[in-house]
Amino acid sequence: QQAMPVIGTVTGTPEIKQRIVADFRKGLAELGFVEGQNFRFEFRYTNLQPASNARLIAELVDQKVTVIVTVTTLQTEAAKAATQSIPIVFSIGSDPVENGFVASLNKPGGNMTGVYNLNSALAGKRLELLRELVPSATKFAFLTNPSELTISDLETRGLQVGAHSLGVNLLIVNARNQGEELEAAFETSIREGAGGMVVGSNALFIVSPTQLVALAARYRLPVIYVEVSPVIAGGLISYGTDQDDAWRLVGIYAGRILKSEKPAELPVQQSTKTKLLINLKTAMRLG
Repeated sequence: QQAMPVIGTVTGTPEIKQRIVADFRKGLAELGFVEGQNFRFEFRYTNLQPASNARLIAELVDQKVTVIVTVTTLQTEAAKAATQSIPIVFSIGSDPVENGFVASLNKPGGNMTGVYNLNSALAGKRLELLRELVPSATKFAFLTNPSELTISDLETRGLQVGAHSLGVNLLIVNARNQGEELEAAFETSIREGAGGMVVGSNALFIVSPTQLVALAARYRLPVIYVEVSPVIAGGLISYGTDQDDAWRLVGIYAGRILKSEKPAELPVQQSTKTKLLINLKTAMRLG
């Protein structure tokens, strides 16, 4: 009797895991995989400490899991460095070809494939949407985490182009943690006269939005986010890839690999579904 296949993945917290895994399971179920019956998950948690990604991915490699699923660019970089034999399925917003993860979208080669979502590419569109909500503003802040340079640089370029076309100024503010640096970014934005803030798609701002939403409310600053969870928690607006659909696609690819298909032969999928959400109570409160 063969050992049960294992899908290993790293998430920020157990709460985040529950949200992601629900969609993974849907994709896996489409190919007949049921957790506990013909596969199992092996999880590791960063506890919102990005530096731990490499160590946790290495643990999964040492355990010889069947497939590794990664949900950030940093994780994917760590997985690429850790193994060239275990199949890796990613869901990321940065270009997998530009990052050297795959040879091309149609023919990945190697041991990696997955979903290339639109989150980073939509940075300019977020600025456009926020400008519609705050038409009197002439300056907008962009909150980014410089620790993840690939995502930060890509989104900065997109926002600079968007700001120029809209005739507004762009203020770049940085935060590497959810504490003092995040609050300082809001203070700087207000002091410099920003009329709104675009939040970057870095994992730091996605996995735990509570502090972000609280600061936006305290400073009465209109903020647009990448994912829906901050808006559900009281944030103003979000616009980005429909992550439910993206993670379902990842589950399908993980299932196909468990059925012995090779990552090298599975084209990288580009998620095309987007989701816009506005919290009407917050919109009314901000006028």
